[in-house]
Formats: sequence, structure tokens, C-alpha cells
Amino acid sequence: MNKIAALPMYNVSPALAADWHALLADVLRRVEPSAAIVEPEDLHAFWRRPDLLLSQTCGYPYVLGLHEHVQLIATPQFDAPGCEGANYSSALVTRNDAPFDSLEALRGTRAAFNSTDSNSGYNALRHAIAPHAMNGQFFSATLETGSHLGSMRAVVEDRADVAAIDCVTLAFARDAYPELTGRLREIGYTRASPGLPLIASNLVTPETADALRDALDEALTAQPERAQRLKLKGFSHLPSEAYESIRHMENEARVANYARLA
Repeated sequence: MNKIAALPMYNVSPALAADWHALLADVLRRVEPSAAIVEPEDLHAFWRRPDLLLSQTCGYPYVLGLHEHVQLIATPQFDAPGCEGANYSSALVTRNDAPFDSLEALRGTRAAFNSTDSNSGYNALRHAIAPHAMNGQFFSATLETGSHLGSMRAVVEDRADVAAIDCVTLAFARDAYPELTGRLREIGYTRASPGLPLIASNLVTPETADALRDALDEALTAQPERAQRLKLKGFSHLPSEAYESIRHMENEARVANYARLA
């Protein structure tokens, strides 16, 4: 069975997509040259495929059931504001000319989010807002945009007032789309949690999993300029239990009677 692979999560610009593709190609050449790099349409189905050699997922779907089908390979360490080691957080952004300067000041405003299965755009924002909500309500409206870039555009275009943006995505967007990010300002950060993990099918052998980790490290050091463009400092090997902190954020919001962003 030929293996497949993809790194779909941080393709913020065409140039970044090319760099992630090149990094993945270097890893595959070292581990399994016959593996194919693909462009998955349904990520949730793709992550569960038994022939998955390497991909990246969000920590929220991982703790909500994906962990039963995959094994953790590594968690990237990024050089970006809001990151520390293998942990990351979300920046709460609003328009430059908006009057909001705190979470409490956002009461009754409009929130944009990328998708309900996103830790950085939805779960983390819900967790941050939960202590301020009343009877399960805080915002006047919410808007699902499909991507962090879409959420940033919604705020800039005055279709929303705030969004929680993965701090790594925001750092990439500052480089690639300064005209967009230049119209936004940060008013805070969400609680930090482990970053987006690199995963493989449970059918991948321990020997191959170790080879993938070694190949990731080698691909990083072999191309330092590419690593700098990708803001990659290294990789951590976290236990699966580390990601339970993401589930705890969800549970804390539910206990506060704020089960959904509203």
C-alpha cells in the first residue's frame, strides 16, 4: 500500500505552500520515497486514512476523536509572537479604528471565526469569552468564514468586530499580506495550548515514526533559510495527554454555560 502525505494547515500564501511542500518532499525522500504528496479535499476523512504517512491536524479534532485513528509524530516549535516552545495561542484582533480594548468591551459586538472544529479560531475564543457571557450569550452575531484569512478580512471589512487568529497564521499573514494585517490590532491573547500536531496513521510502525522524526529534524537543519521563512525552530515529541488541555478549555466553557459561541 503506497503511503500518502500532506501538510495543509499553514499554507497561508502560495510561497508558503511551496515551502511546506518542499519540506515534506525532503522528509519523504528520507523515509519513504514512494509516498505521494496529495491535496486533500476532506481533511477529516484524509486524516483517518490507514495509508496516511504524515500530515498535520488541529488539536481540537485530535482530542475529539481523531486521536483514536492516528499517532503523534511531532509538534512544531514556531518563532512567532504568542508561541512558547510547542505551545501557541490565538491573537484577538479588531480593526485599528475600533474602540474595543478588552474582552469585556466586546459585549454585544460581532465575532468572526474560521470553523467550529478549530481550536484557535473557535474553541479558544469561546473559552476566553465564557467568563464574561451572561445566560450563554455575549455577542450580537457570529460569522463563520472558513479560514483565518477570511476572518481577518471580515473584521477589516466591518462585517465583524473581533476574531481569534492562530498566532502562527497571523505571523505568516503579516509577512504575506501586510496591507490586510496593517488594518488590524491586537487586544489580547487566548490561553496557550499545544500547537498543531504532525500525525501518522496508527498503522505506521514505531520504526517509521522514529524515522519521520529524524527526517523532520534533518530537513529543518538542511535548509535554514527555508526554516526561517517557515518560522520553524524545531519539533517537540509530546505525549497525547498534553492535548487534553484543549478539551479542558471546552469543558470550562461548558461549565460556564457557554457551550457555543454566541
